[in-house]
Amino acid sequence: MEREKLLRRLPPVHELVKACSGEEKDGPLHVLTEAAREVLNDWRGLILEKGEAPPALAPLAEAVKTRVREKLRPHLRPVINATGVILHTNLGRAPLSAAALSALERVARGYCNLEIDLNTGERGSRYSHVENLLTALTGAEAALVVNNNAAAVLLALHTLARGREVIVSRGELIEIGGSFRIPEVLAQSGARLQEVGTTNKTYPRDYERAIGPETALLLKVHTSNYRILGFTREVTRSELVSLGRKYQVPVLEDLGSGVLVDLQRYGLGPEPTVQASLEAGVDVVTFSGDKLLGGPQAGIIVGRARLLQGMKENPLLRALRVDKLILAALEATLREYLKGEAEHTLPVLERLFVSPDRLAARAAALKERLLARLEGACEVDLQSGFSQVGGGALPLTQLSTTLLVLRPKTMSATAFAAELRRRDPPVFTRLQDAGVLLDPRTLSEEEEEPLVEAVRAVLREPAQKAVFDRASPGFSRQTPMPLSVAPPDDEN
Repeated sequence: MEREKLLRRLPPVHELVKACSGEEKDGPLHVLTEAAREVLNDWRGLILEKGEAPPALAPLAEAVKTRVREKLRPHLRPVINATGVILHTNLGRAPLSAAALSALERVARGYCNLEIDLNTGERGSRYSHVENLLTALTGAEAALVVNNNAAAVLLALHTLARGREVIVSRGELIEIGGSFRIPEVLAQSGARLQEVGTTNKTYPRDYERAIGPETALLLKVHTSNYRILGFTREVTRSELVSLGRKYQVPVLEDLGSGVLVDLQRYGLGPEPTVQASLEAGVDVVTFSGDKLLGGPQAGIIVGRARLLQGMKENPLLRALRVDKLILAALEATLREYLKGEAEHTLPVLERLFVSPDRLAARAAALKERLLARLEGACEVDLQSGFSQVGGGALPLTQLSTTLLVLRPKTMSATAFAAELRRRDPPVFTRLQDAGVLLDPRTLSEEEEEPLVEAVRAVLREPAQKAVFDRASPGFSRQTPMPLSVAPPDDEN
């Protein structure tokens, strides 16, 4: 009987909607109505489950308004990446350069010459906007772009080896993000897998014994997202190319995260460059556009013109093609390489090559800003640590950095990190030893003030949040997103 009385204290839907609609309407009527029903249903469940008394009309109306804002806010939106993982797959991988963003805006605002030749007025190829750039930068005879690297591998295998055998080392049958595996991509292409060697050792003779009349391709897969160490033997690309020449079989190398600059010049790597693969004589090379290249998501294929011509004529290409926005961003990214400015203008390379001293200085300055704004609500310390490349690239490389360690006094580190993710913009951090870690390596200078404000707001509003949780129990019980404590799975 007591719970029935509590239920009767809940206002009807129309009354709650009216309380939310003042002179300035808080949202479309149907959205307000849906949100009001949800808030009331949440409270009915809470009353029936725990017998808790509902709040007055005003707090209920505020809960509805908050939920309406959540419904109307874009679902895909910018976040602040303070994890130190440069190529974070879950957070969208490579941030684009200013030149790429400008190119996107110019092309998106109106019409463009996507598939028309400006000289002849006749229909042209969308791939012509980037092919000459790719060939100039890599030394390849021809180039092609599809929507991601898995698609690039699929198209190459489907074109060159459908119905025939592809030989690959057992130690290179990798799995990429989302449980997609090289054998499965190969099977979907219509080619037949012929694996040779063992997990840790494969020799040129293993390939040579397997080559036969049905062999269409020798496949080498760069293990960009893991390393096998110890008692190992890998067939080099030069050895594979020699076998390919001897038996007139093309060689395809999937680099995964392709790179156009020598990382060893900066004390990183070794990571094979696209140019080195082609110089070794590899016939076709595939790699990603949104990893170490630093551009938009794309799968890039470069190599011999006669082999790529078949891919350009393959009907499957239409299902895998890229649109004007990808091409605009990719062209602008490639032009940064052509001008010799990529290492200074592409965010991925800037963050990869930034000096530890510069990071230490930024961390110290950020610490002072936090302490000045937090009014003792949180301990802020500095400690040495490591950033990671992520995105399935350079899995063993640790990049020295200086971390900020935040230990709030009013809540647990886990709850603190969860609240930071719920801010606008959301902030992603790392958790370690009951502290929340912030890595300046993946923060732009423009993001520092929003980050400081997010930390301050979360520590200032715990009491206000408690009131909101009681007024909107369903929203407060949402399953939190996982924290990024390690690089996400690789995904081509």
